[in-house]
Amino acid sequence: MLVDSHCHIPMLGQDMKVDEVIANAKALGVEHMLCVSVDLETYPEILSLAEQYDCIYASVGVHPNTSMQEEVSHETLVQLASNNHVIAIGETGLDYFRSEGDLEWQRERFRTHIRAAKSVNKPLIIHNRKVGEDITRILEEEGADAVGGVMHCFVDDWETAQKAMEMNFYISFSGIVTFKNAKEVQEVAKQVPLDRMLVETDSPYLTPVPYRGKPNQPGYTRYVAEFIAALRDTTLEHVAEQTTANFFKLFNIKKH
Repeated sequence: MLVDSHCHIPMLGQDMKVDEVIANAKALGVEHMLCVSVDLETYPEILSLAEQYDCIYASVGVHPNTSMQEEVSHETLVQLASNNHVIAIGETGLDYFRSEGDLEWQRERFRTHIRAAKSVNKPLIIHNRKVGEDITRILEEEGADAVGGVMHCFVDDWETAQKAMEMNFYISFSGIVTFKNAKEVQEVAKQVPLDRMLVETDSPYLTPVPYRGKPNQPGYTRYVAEFIAALRDTTLEHVAEQTTANFFKLFNIKKH
């Protein structure tokens, strides 16, 4: 059994119905999926999915690149995250690649999410792109190790992975790890202890080989796990068993 630790089901479009997404995933051995929030507008749809389907879990958060007229408050995040179907705070973090200028607002948004996660005692889902040491610095300053979480779609170096793991974060690999030019990510995937690893799709983005160029879906978590198994000279079953156990442990979920 596998778990897609990060997907965006509402973004898959009208052509792929939820029942079809789940059926396709289960056919490939993916039994559970975490549908991740990027804004408050689509959060009700994500929560509705988690309420309707036992195999879907929800998070609540505002992506670092999401534009808002008024910043999300600690109180709002705490209120929304108190729902039992919500297992994490995020997607949150920093992204200096797609945002320009004075980005202190982004760092403050990140801090607000960390504080909310600590208030409700739920893990964080971290987005990290082209931000240098700022991500680990802020996590440390805010005491994020108290709740831990996952460094989603990891594309950074081994040093960053080590710092994150020291603060109780897991390292999650997406379809990027299967790309030919992703040598640094592949090296990190070889080194991360298997009991600190998750796998994901980030669907509909970052489709893994052999379906690169086509829309991604949660079932394709299998191909990420297969690639990592080959990298580490182990079996798919071993990677699946450990990453699934990691998911349930991190998010404090009792297996169905």
